[in-house]
Amino acid sequence: MKIILVAALIALVNPFIGSGGHGHVFVGADVPHGMVHAGPMNTTQGWDWCSGYNAGDSTLAGYAQTRLGGTGIADYGDFVILPQTSRDTCSLEYISAGSMTARPGYCELVQSPSGIRTRITASARTAEYVFEYPKGSEAFLKIDLTRGAKSLMFRKGFKQGSFEQLSEMSFRLYRKTDLWTFNREIWGLMKFSRPVLSVETDGETYAVLGFGKIRKLDLSFAISQQGAGGLEGNLAEAGNFKQTLKSAESWWAEELSSIVFNGISPEVDTIFQTALYHTMVSPQLYSDASQPDEYTVFSLWDTYRAVHPLFNITDWRAGAYVNSLLDIYDRTGLLPVWPLAGEDTYCMVGVHSITVMVDAALKGIEGVDPQRVLDACKKMTEQPVYGMGLWDSYGYLPADKVNYSVSVELEYCINAQAIASLAFELGDWDAAYDYTRRASRYARHFDPETGFMRAVLSDGSFRVPFDPSFSLHDEADYVEGNAWQYTFLVPQDVDALAELFGGPQALESKLDDLFSASSALNEGASADITGMVGQYAHGNEPSHHIAYLYTLLGKPHKTARMVRRLCGEFYSTSAYGLAGNEDCGQMSAWYVFSALGFYPVNPVSGEFVFGSPLCHDAVIHTSAGKDFLIHVRNNSKDNIYIQRITLNGEELRERSIYHDQIMEGGDLVIEMGPYPQIWY
Repeated sequence: MKIILVAALIALVNPFIGSGGHGHVFVGADVPHGMVHAGPMNTTQGWDWCSGYNAGDSTLAGYAQTRLGGTGIADYGDFVILPQTSRDTCSLEYISAGSMTARPGYCELVQSPSGIRTRITASARTAEYVFEYPKGSEAFLKIDLTRGAKSLMFRKGFKQGSFEQLSEMSFRLYRKTDLWTFNREIWGLMKFSRPVLSVETDGETYAVLGFGKIRKLDLSFAISQQGAGGLEGNLAEAGNFKQTLKSAESWWAEELSSIVFNGISPEVDTIFQTALYHTMVSPQLYSDASQPDEYTVFSLWDTYRAVHPLFNITDWRAGAYVNSLLDIYDRTGLLPVWPLAGEDTYCMVGVHSITVMVDAALKGIEGVDPQRVLDACKKMTEQPVYGMGLWDSYGYLPADKVNYSVSVELEYCINAQAIASLAFELGDWDAAYDYTRRASRYARHFDPETGFMRAVLSDGSFRVPFDPSFSLHDEADYVEGNAWQYTFLVPQDVDALAELFGGPQALESKLDDLFSASSALNEGASADITGMVGQYAHGNEPSHHIAYLYTLLGKPHKTARMVRRLCGEFYSTSAYGLAGNEDCGQMSAWYVFSALGFYPVNPVSGEFVFGSPLCHDAVIHTSAGKDFLIHVRNNSKDNIYIQRITLNGEELRERSIYHDQIMEGGDLVIEMGPYPQIWY
């Protein structure tokens, strides 16, 4: 099956989905989880250019060798190169209308007005370029060390650079930046297919290389984030352009075939395959070819929810991701929050390396030592993060002392419950008790009069005035959201959340209110609150589990209706086909799971709650080497309700499927119909 579908899998991916608006996805050439992500950069810089490129912008600054995928803050975009027909360092180029194409492992475009055609492919640590110049023109290549992807205006950006000629056909580069990370360093090695005839450079910020009147120029561009000593070894992993492209496409085809999906429409097939592709951009390699694999770019606040549970099913690197996080802890004594290129950005709230590592430990992911995970995670309360020093003192996070106090509290409770679960598994009863107690602290923020999670001041009172729709981006009780979205962020203890409301029916009613409320937001509300259905915000991660709560409350038909609506309204094949930042794969992982028919509401439990599948058939080729087959009968845009489920021929009267059942392989049959039905 994999061999037959190789070409089709590549063709189905549309890398431009999410490249417009707030999607912030990377467009260019790379391999799964590689270090190199080579592709075009616009001249514009700002929030919607966090990846360096936005589909609504035709300007061209050049081609960068590194990129983040779908983040809400910019960094990388290193070593921008631009082929030119003159040595002018200020010449402007544009992306010719309709001339740009991209597919996994390959990117091509024609510049305007010069007419230069550029083709790009990549290995894990090396980009390969072919520049085709117009007949009779001079061939130049401009190298800009100062430019990168930038959205943090209060940081300097470029700090230091160097440009050194090693031979008539090779050059070494260095770049140091102060962007999302401080004092980040990267090294580059360029090897050309032709000798350089002229060099204009200040040795620190730019160079313009002249090659005479030639039609074609090949360039191999290796990078290292460890030091100049690793560049030659990294360059050796690639071949010529044709070989590298063939290898990249084969690699992508193999990775994309981890889930073979037959959707209910061609559009669904494209969205699904592209979503799967987007989950494979990050984490990214950080080590050189001569070193053991180490990864970076972990958007943990986003990806703990669905991306890592997906990796734990399909990705052979899942253990390496966890060990990369543990290695950071061993080196620094600090649990990672948002690690990027050897530093931690401490972006967002919670300590979700805990959630990711515990999930892998509980699932028995190969190479992960559960005791090592627990030993590290037990240091949670020693971390210098939002209000941690006050958490045990007050028994909650006081809003007059801790910014984003409600969001932070809810995320810490998820972390604490994860630790307690692993401690119980390993028989560490003291840790299990301590963290179980901490995990219930979210209840202190619940106000039974309003039915919302609210900010509590240090005197024990709720903050007033209170508006559940109110949000500010920087100074608020909720991060990138409001009380409507965060009130339901108790995925680890839904039954207890229902008790706070007065029972399952009351919680169901509150969910109904969420989806039917006005979508109006106050001036100054976070720009991340997008993809609105009432006050549900699909464009940001805290809402992602909410639609599946209905199934857990005994109303699976409401989950089915909402999942189909979210898939239909907030995912499409256009450049604007994502409702918010891709966030290193989380927006897409939600779709991957939902299209298969289930979702990890509590990612640490191993439970995947059923919704409404968008396929006729699917095969999950698990990393354990066993196949899990999904057959969906009578599925259509009208038949959205699950009627009956069997697993290996036996009726499954459960609201969920579990990680172990998937990894064991099997045959899941889901029968659909036009009318609501409770099968469990």
